[in-house]
Amino acid sequence: MEQYIIKNVEALWPKINRTYHFDSNEGRSMPCDPKDANAEYSIQFRMDNDTAKNLFIAMSNCYTSNKKDKWADKLERPFVKDDEGRFTHKSNLKGMYKNEVTKKPLQVDAKGSKLPDDFLLTTGSTVNVAVQFVPYDMGGKQGVSLRLKGVQVVKYIPIEERNPFESVEGFTINADSPFEKEEPVAEPKKVVKKSIPPTQTTDDDLSSIVDNWDD
Repeated sequence: MEQYIIKNVEALWPKINRTYHFDSNEGRSMPCDPKDANAEYSIQFRMDNDTAKNLFIAMSNCYTSNKKDKWADKLERPFVKDDEGRFTHKSNLKGMYKNEVTKKPLQVDAKGSKLPDDFLLTTGSTVNVAVQFVPYDMGGKQGVSLRLKGVQVVKYIPIEERNPFESVEGFTINADSPFEKEEPVAEPKKVVKKSIPPTQTTDDDLSSIVDNWDD
C-alpha cells in the first residue's frame, strides 16, 4: 500500500486526539473506546484544484496497479467540489483492524516534533496529511480509501472560548483593583550647603554636601 502526503490543506472537523463514533441518541460524533462499533480517527480536509488533481492522479495510479478483472475500468473521482471551486475529502483510521487496536495517528508540529497525545487540532488549521492508499471492492463498488497515518500542523488556529455573556455595568478586572496605583516618586534634588566663612565660629568640618538623599 502506497503512502502519500497531501500538503497545505485546511483541516475540517478533525478527530485525531482519540477515537470517535456517531451517537444516534446525541445526533453527533462522540468520544468512544477504540473497540466500540464504528470507532475511528478521522479528518476531513479542503484543498485547492491543483492539490486535488495531483491526489486523484496518485489514487488512480494505485487503483490501476491493483485493479481486479471485474472492477470498473477507471476510478471515479470521490471528492466533493464546493461553490468556491475547492474540493473536500476525508481520511480515517478504524479503531480496530482484525481484532487488534490500531496505533493512533501521529501528530507533529511544523518542525516535525511530536505533539502531546491530547493535542486537539482545530477546524481551519493548515495541515499536511499523511495517508496510505487502500484499494477496495465493497458491495460491488470499487475505490481507493485514504487510511490516516499522521498529521503535520503547519498553521494552528487556537480554540476560541464561547462567551455567553454581554457587557454590563459592574466589576471589571482593571478598574476594581484592591491596590492603589502608586505615583512615581520624584528624585530628590541635590542640596548643597555653602561653606561658612572662616570668620564664623562654625567648624568647617561640619560643612557637607547631601547627594541623592533617599527617604
